[in-house]
Amino acid sequence: MKKLFEELSYDVSKKTTKKYSTSFSLGILALKPSIRPAIYAIYGYVRLADEIVDSFQGYDKEKLLNRLKLETDNALSEGISLNPILQSFQDTVVKYNIDRALINQFLHSMEMDLQKIDYNSALYEEYIHGSAEVVGLMCLQVFTEGDKSKYEELNPYAMKLGSVFQKINFLRDLKDDYQILGRTYFPNVDMCLFDNCVKCQIEEDIEQEFKQALIGIKMLPNSSKFGVYLAYKYYLTLFKKIKNKSSKEIMNNRVRVANPEKAYVAFKSYLRYKTTFL
Repeated sequence: MKKLFEELSYDVSKKTTKKYSTSFSLGILALKPSIRPAIYAIYGYVRLADEIVDSFQGYDKEKLLNRLKLETDNALSEGISLNPILQSFQDTVVKYNIDRALINQFLHSMEMDLQKIDYNSALYEEYIHGSAEVVGLMCLQVFTEGDKSKYEELNPYAMKLGSVFQKINFLRDLKDDYQILGRTYFPNVDMCLFDNCVKCQIEEDIEQEFKQALIGIKMLPNSSKFGVYLAYKYYLTLFKKIKNKSSKEIMNNRVRVANPEKAYVAFKSYLRYKTTFL
């Protein structure tokens, strides 16, 4: 009967992904069916931690995050959790031999979100590494399915892709992060003086990482290549929309890509993939 609980656990992670991210959900659908559940499990776990530090206003976030850390350790040690999202995540960690250090680094960055931090370059890189780059590495361990040499080869590119996704999220969520949560991630930036010049400097950094990440995407196994490319194209579309807005506009409104536009991006991406990648 445990098999039923395992199926339910993965289903909960899948529903969590679909509820929170249309873009990632569509990208995951383009992966080989056998690896989709593991990516849902990773996203579900990451989202659970994100919700604790971002959304649970009025609750003791530090206490909740510490509880998640403890329950994560217990789940990985015991090989089971009564929390469906944790159950699917621990099963994925074991199945794909995901490095525990990556999980610890991710949770460390979540702890950083509970503090008021004036980010300099070193702290900014530390936060992005734990919150995004290591998530890319977790997914890469699934994509490479035990091929250690392939994992090492693609390691730098997976980190760049995670980093670029996170930096675009920072720009997209600038209003809520600053005005509601009181956070400023970009190093040495006074948000009271955030203007088009500062915005352009951030965008130049993102554009370089996009180029580097694409190199690695083309080297991925066919089982994951199109799915990751599709997520890349969704984020590139979002980035282009952000670039077309002024600093004042993105400080006051969250930029989105509408679902019909995502469908169009998916169609164009598939045609480009078939003619360029294969």
